[in-house]
Amino acid sequence: MSEQVKIVTELVGIVKPDDINDYVAKGGYEALKKAITMQPSQVIEEIKKSELKGRGGACFPTGLKWDFTAKAAGTEKYIICNADEGEPGTFKDKVIMEGDPQKLIEGIIIAGYATGATHGYIYIRGEYAKSIDTLVLAIKQAYDKGYLGKNILGKSFTFDLQIHKGAGAYICGDETALMDSIEGKRGEPRKKPPYPPTCGLWGKPTVINNVETLANIAPIIKHGGDWFKAIGVEGSRGTKLFCLQGDLNWRGTIELPFGKKLSSIITDYGKGVKDDMELKGILLGGPSAFILTPEELDTRADIIALSKINAGIGSGVIVALDNDRCVVDIVKNIAEFFRHESCGKCTPCRIGNDQIVNILERITTGDGKIEDLVTLEDIAKTMMQASFCPLGQSAPNVLMQALKKFREEFLIHILDEDCPTCDCDMMYEEEW
Repeated sequence: MSEQVKIVTELVGIVKPDDINDYVAKGGYEALKKAITMQPSQVIEEIKKSELKGRGGACFPTGLKWDFTAKAAGTEKYIICNADEGEPGTFKDKVIMEGDPQKLIEGIIIAGYATGATHGYIYIRGEYAKSIDTLVLAIKQAYDKGYLGKNILGKSFTFDLQIHKGAGAYICGDETALMDSIEGKRGEPRKKPPYPPTCGLWGKPTVINNVETLANIAPIIKHGGDWFKAIGVEGSRGTKLFCLQGDLNWRGTIELPFGKKLSSIITDYGKGVKDDMELKGILLGGPSAFILTPEELDTRADIIALSKINAGIGSGVIVALDNDRCVVDIVKNIAEFFRHESCGKCTPCRIGNDQIVNILERITTGDGKIEDLVTLEDIAKTMMQASFCPLGQSAPNVLMQALKKFREEFLIHILDEDCPTCDCDMMYEEEW
């Protein structure tokens, strides 16, 4: 097993997260000192050269996003760090915020300098109490040391940073709903275009980046874009944090270069399936992402390779499922999650998720019909095509893939009124 390659987590477990002096002693804020000797456009060009892409799931080129905001009209601009991390099973951003908060803050400040923004927000889910406390202290220390506030490091550069606590709404993972929340409104997605880089928070140009994305900024500026680009593979540069979950012998967060095979991640880092069980499949990228069979795990974990099997890296969570897991029940639980988290703004998502849950409940309690599978596919396709935002468009992803890859399991539930794994509501119905 090869060692992890640590960029964003290099100092996690080494630096004292509550002591900015320890961070500085280990090379912290050298990147900011270097950045402010450069022209803002040069900073952006270095990020472009690195080919860093967003780590929140959309994989949009970070330098290009910054460039849009830097060139947008107006002097009032914002940086938002999306620390909502609402994808079930994902905790990578939490590891960064609680283990090395100053690296995140340094990345946000550099983003502000490069784009001409003077104010930043860390939008964090309210349940992350320890992360919030750690960041509050880290921000205070950064102000005390002159890395935040007016005339940073003696330059005519001002940048202020504050925390905005969310209320735990999954929809606020959408960047436009997140901005509505900061503005004091109900978190609902906005129509796009216009896009945030030119018309975002309070109608002003706004950069929104994920925690992991921003934690890559200081290392890139410190070591150079070419250094970062040499790590990973074509189209997926640098490293990725993966959250290993589910039926594995080892669970936790790892940082690997893009390009490792999924099978290697499961075997070498997850230590294989626990209790010597067989692997049925994995949920990759969270409940809004993809379900893959063991035959698909020879694929490399990078953007291009995964796109060839109609999958994506998503949030980086990998949930292993052993052979005793009922796919139908898993899909139902995911549908229940999206029914609860739908903001209700559009009909396809609001009604579609509800109908999917109702049908799957019938199937898992022995009342399913063959035509239910066709109905599920029709509802899912409608949601994907007609929902207003990515939540509704991606909510049926796992359902559609499960209907194709594990159809036999659905048929057993319907035709035999039985669960082959004895792991869903059908079995409890029999006990009663």
